[in-house]
Amino acid sequence: MKSNRVAARRRAIERERALVREEQNRRVEYAATNSTREVLRGLQAHMGGLSDEAVLISRDKFGTNEVHHERQAPLAKRIAEAFINPFTAILFFLAGVSTVTDIIFPLWSMFGNTPEDLDCMTVVIILTMVLISGVLRFVQESRSGDAAARLLAMITTTCTVFRYVDDESDGHTDKLEIPMDDLVVGDIVHLSAGDMIPADVRILSAKDLFVSQSGLTGESEPVEKTALVCAGGQAVTEYTNIALMGTNVISGSATAVVVCVGDHTLFGSMATAVAGDAAETSFAKGVNAVSWVLIRFMCVMVPLVFVINGVTKGNWLEAFLFAISIAVGLTPEMLPMIVTTCLAKGAMAMSKKRTIVKNLNSIQNFGAIDVLCCDKTGTLTRDEVVLEYHLNVNGEDDARVLRHAYLNSYFQTGYKNLMDLAIIRKTEQEEAADASLTDLSENYEKVDEIPFDFTRRRLTTVVRNRAGKTQMVTKGAVEEMLAICSFVECDGGVKPLTDALRQRILSTVDGLNEKGFRVLALAQKSDPSPVGAFGVADECDMVLMGYLAFLDPPKESTPAAIEALARHGVTTKVLTGDNDKVTKTVCAQVGLEVRDMLLGSDIEVMSDDELADAVEDVDVFAKLTPDQKARIVSVLRERCGHTVGFMGDGINDAAAMKAADIGISVDTAVDVAKESADIILLEKDLGVLEQGIIEGRKTYANMIKYIKMTASSNFGNMFSVLAASSLLPFLPMESVHLIFLNLIYDLSCTAIPWDNVDEEFIARPRTWDASSVGKFMLWLGPTSSVFDFLTYIFMYFVFCPMVVSGGVLFNDLGAHFAGGQLEAMRMAYIGLFQAGWFIESMWSQTLVIHMIRTPKLPFIQSHASAPVTLLTAAGIAVLTIIPFTPLGAVLGFVAPPRLYFAFLIPCILAYMALATSIKKAYVRHYGELL
Repeated sequence: MKSNRVAARRRAIERERALVREEQNRRVEYAATNSTREVLRGLQAHMGGLSDEAVLISRDKFGTNEVHHERQAPLAKRIAEAFINPFTAILFFLAGVSTVTDIIFPLWSMFGNTPEDLDCMTVVIILTMVLISGVLRFVQESRSGDAAARLLAMITTTCTVFRYVDDESDGHTDKLEIPMDDLVVGDIVHLSAGDMIPADVRILSAKDLFVSQSGLTGESEPVEKTALVCAGGQAVTEYTNIALMGTNVISGSATAVVVCVGDHTLFGSMATAVAGDAAETSFAKGVNAVSWVLIRFMCVMVPLVFVINGVTKGNWLEAFLFAISIAVGLTPEMLPMIVTTCLAKGAMAMSKKRTIVKNLNSIQNFGAIDVLCCDKTGTLTRDEVVLEYHLNVNGEDDARVLRHAYLNSYFQTGYKNLMDLAIIRKTEQEEAADASLTDLSENYEKVDEIPFDFTRRRLTTVVRNRAGKTQMVTKGAVEEMLAICSFVECDGGVKPLTDALRQRILSTVDGLNEKGFRVLALAQKSDPSPVGAFGVADECDMVLMGYLAFLDPPKESTPAAIEALARHGVTTKVLTGDNDKVTKTVCAQVGLEVRDMLLGSDIEVMSDDELADAVEDVDVFAKLTPDQKARIVSVLRERCGHTVGFMGDGINDAAAMKAADIGISVDTAVDVAKESADIILLEKDLGVLEQGIIEGRKTYANMIKYIKMTASSNFGNMFSVLAASSLLPFLPMESVHLIFLNLIYDLSCTAIPWDNVDEEFIARPRTWDASSVGKFMLWLGPTSSVFDFLTYIFMYFVFCPMVVSGGVLFNDLGAHFAGGQLEAMRMAYIGLFQAGWFIESMWSQTLVIHMIRTPKLPFIQSHASAPVTLLTAAGIAVLTIIPFTPLGAVLGFVAPPRLYFAFLIPCILAYMALATSIKKAYVRHYGELL
């Protein structure tokens, strides 16, 4: 089967990718944990750069710096995928057979037919339904672009390298700007502020190097990169001497050696993961499974009808044509169109909630998810650093601490990081309530500053107020700040910094760190000297004032959204690249119980089976690499059987979104995340997801309604036709009658996508269960056959003899009539019989829609929507009127007298009562109707 082949191909590709990742991790770990000399020797590189010959050797050995990816599928393939699936395949087959039997045969006299027998209706109906469905799907899904191409477009095209040039006079090193694709393992590259890292590199020397890798890890703060050797056993993203392709330099400069290029970089592995075949979703599996159930029923019924009719009637060509009409009758021709219409209607409803649906199938997947995985930054939180507390050493809010922090952050001229901006923003917010914070930038002037560096890990500004008072204000990491402080402001005065006070300070800071806060210490010194010649040596004997505690705070709407998702049966799991302490704090604030937590380092050593056991009980995962996010999603889907949604907005989330049943992103996300997503929210709020889930469940409910009610109704009709064709001396309904009946019924079903859905149905996730369709057909289908048989008996033995032949049964007409009168009598008998069953069949088939659409009592406890009610009523009216019109005469019907309805109405009421009781029994037996 195709799905098995696709799954096997995906597993093979995944194994290949795993080998590439393993090789990449090995090379990066070697580079990170060995000295510069060892690394250069291992890569056969040197500080003077590679020669042209060495470049060729390295390119041949390690490959080029190109990230290979799959292009968008050709137009022909995308059209085929929109139109071809197991169900449409059988429709195309039936259309082909019908073309031969209804169009070609009538044109050939050798088959005993005439051109008047030509009938295009079946072919036109089937092909129209498939065409509408396929075009809707193709147009909607062709709007998405090539995710991998968008990802690669983010990479700069050139980089700066040192290359050894061996000319005729003397060899020398040149600093060159080369295309990024020409970079090879062993190249020495120069990095400066604004540069995109062109490959995975090992830092050899660095000066104040800040690198933003938020796209890979989700950490909002730039990270420090140095040339110091690291300890082994860490995730690739955690090595402080490794810079990764796709990240960018915020400030500083560095020299580095290339360790991995192209597909062997972390970035490259993500690009190939995004470009690969998407996992088969629960929707695709469900629709295909249902299609095969219907096809299997058809494969049993059609040969049976053919053989029985051939044996009993003796006309094998007519039996073949009737068997084909049975196949068409069993087939819900409108299924592709109804499914696509349901999905398109769901997409339109979501667009009103500021949500863009890129992939139609994702609407149903939206409703089916029982596990929502999401990133922390920007999803649970606001995606901004906020100064939560400005505390003195006693742990009290203190405006003096905020004032001095502002003077430090505002007047420094280096790179203003997110914490500097948070301090400035907080001061501006508070100045209206505290006059001491007003106009600080105007009341002070900068005298000097001592910039931040990674050795000191602090920053100092020297400011002077209008009265001439000069102050040195320093903020930085707590340990480094304690090293330059001799005094502490606490308990109402300035005291010497004793060991006891030091322990008290560290204890307070540890408490804030455990809650997930990033803490800086703040100190000041008044009237430092000499003025104008400040240096690091002046950072001494300072007075510690207090602490600055920062956090990316949770959104106000997040706790209510998580609670609402839980009420709808959706478990929320957090998958983040951020550290565990911050993650734990944010989760506690939004009401997510952290029963246990797994880190990326834990997952790295776990097998898939071990991970499958763990992910069921763990809701929070931290310090993850992009591959680990995708792996968790895949394990939840494939090993644990969940339908998984993933919500993210960074490059690091793209692979996980591709691996999920439904990828969800936001309009402000990076391009690759939006291209990998199935759903794009114009508002990054978990509350919108609740609306999407409800809409998805309504969509699924209406699709499964149509499938079950149509399949069971058609099966009942065909079961009745099979029995009647073997017992009656004539066909109970002509092929054209069956097709016409199905057409009007199917048209009345086009309102199903707009039907109401019971609140109880959308309370929990629903997954496709193909076996339930077969069970439903076997339970509810024969119910209608009971009344079909009752109609046969009444029409054959009572009504037709009474109205047409003066009490004579069809088999006895030859004994009472002869010649043209006999033929006319038989035609009238058959025409009245077929009209009676035609009308009864439409009434029962259409009214059963109201019986099956809800497990409640129809018309009383649960009402169909107005469009469904109007269209079903119109369908009944049209089919009832047809036998009384000239069209009815053309179709061979004889209009029944009014007395017929005295039988029909009680029969239909009894049928509705029986169908309701069978429905209740089915619910008691299987637990649910749909």
